[in-house]
Amino acid sequence: MSRKMLISLIVLMAIVLSGLILVQTSMIKSASDIREEQFDQLVRNVLGFVADQLEQDEEKLARISAERGELPGFENPADVFGNVFPRGSASGTPGMMSLSFSYSQQGPSGVYTEELHISALDSTQTKSLIGGLKGFMEQSMEQQQRRKSWLRNSNWRNYKIQLEDWPIEKRIDSTRLVQFLETGLQATKIDLPYKYSITNSNLGRQSVILGDKDFDSRSPGLYSQPLFQNDYDGPKPNYLNIYFPHRKRYLLKQTGLTIIPTIILTGLLIAIFAYAIMIILRQKKLSMVKNDFINNMTHELKTPISTISLASQMLQDGSISNTPATIAHVSKVISQESKRLSFQVEKVLQMAVFNEGRLKLKLREFDVNKMIETVASNFELRVKNKNGTLTTEIKADNAIVKGDEVHITNVIFNLLDNAMKYSRDVPHIKVSTENRKDQVMISVEDNGIGIAKEHHAQIFDRFYRVPTGNVHDVKGFGLGLSYVKKIVDLHNGIIKVESALNKGTRFKIYFPQINN
Repeated sequence: MSRKMLISLIVLMAIVLSGLILVQTSMIKSASDIREEQFDQLVRNVLGFVADQLEQDEEKLARISAERGELPGFENPADVFGNVFPRGSASGTPGMMSLSFSYSQQGPSGVYTEELHISALDSTQTKSLIGGLKGFMEQSMEQQQRRKSWLRNSNWRNYKIQLEDWPIEKRIDSTRLVQFLETGLQATKIDLPYKYSITNSNLGRQSVILGDKDFDSRSPGLYSQPLFQNDYDGPKPNYLNIYFPHRKRYLLKQTGLTIIPTIILTGLLIAIFAYAIMIILRQKKLSMVKNDFINNMTHELKTPISTISLASQMLQDGSISNTPATIAHVSKVISQESKRLSFQVEKVLQMAVFNEGRLKLKLREFDVNKMIETVASNFELRVKNKNGTLTTEIKADNAIVKGDEVHITNVIFNLLDNAMKYSRDVPHIKVSTENRKDQVMISVEDNGIGIAKEHHAQIFDRFYRVPTGNVHDVKGFGLGLSYVKKIVDLHNGIIKVESALNKGTRFKIYFPQINN
């Protein structure tokens, strides 16, 4: 994949992901707004319900007062409804009678009165009218009851008008108010603590009439409902106020079932996108490293092959004298280059074995101190050829470990070989052992060109080679430290590097020790 195509793919994926995140964010916000609007509407319905109940309570009180003919709080009730009673006088004339009947009713506009006068009747006529008079009286009583009922239904409105002039604290029963609030909130399934108050805003100043003592009128999310809007003289500035201290938490919890899965899925999508980009970049980098490895391996294998081919040709064409010394020299060159070629091929094969998981370690207990002394004595000759020094410091009292001695020996040889290749003109190498808690530490330190800090995390990768700047004579495939890391890991060990550019390098290897 070309660099241009890779950048285009990353940009396209980033645009798609950003668009998806914006859409998800918009949907979450819309869901949250809808839930908040529903909550607000439910609260407004509850406040409207409470206001209606308070008006119904006052209407009921007015009807009861009209029925009794008295306002609440007055000790002397008025005699609202009159009774039917006869009023009459008898004349002194024998055989003659004069009767007068009257009934009255207290109404909104005064006293309603009807009278019936019967006069100048003799006894015979009087007797004949007695039966009709009884019927007339019964009919009058029935009409009186109907009038009383009509007047009661008319009078309660007058009592209601008088109740409207009372202060708001007398018009509302706080116990009933709380009951109405609780009933309304339970009906709407709003199970939240709340604060309420009744306020009056006369002359532009708001005063709290009744309610919770810790009511905060400046709290966000305050709901207000005007009270007694149907008053005869017009509504007064009395309001029922309520707010919920945990409103935001409640709304977030209600919308959480929608928000949390969306956030999780979006997070997973971002992680997958980042991981995909990382894999693409890693594969591209690995492809470049493999190309470098192939080029380097071709050069490394081509050099000994060319040397062997040239030496063989010299022996065949007779261009040189076939003296024993010459033949011995050419044979030595062929042998050395063959060994070098075999060594390079063996490294490649070893990495193939590691990758396929076919490596089998032969574990046994051995002494690390003795192994270090043996390796140092074998490697010392190479160091002296460059006029360098190789020193050992054996400080570990208990250096018994369990592992594959051959592979661990190869690990030390690889570290010493790197110390030689990346050293300055005169190498100074130090190998030491010591005990650290329940571990045996092996340290290989040199005075070479060092490794920049940004390369520390990559030097154990396959095929990776640290850039050497102006040094071009260092050969290799980038497999040595990768082999070292794998062997150490297979022995449950730890390898660390301490290095700085132009200040040398120190590798530390920790193996679990076997206690005596």
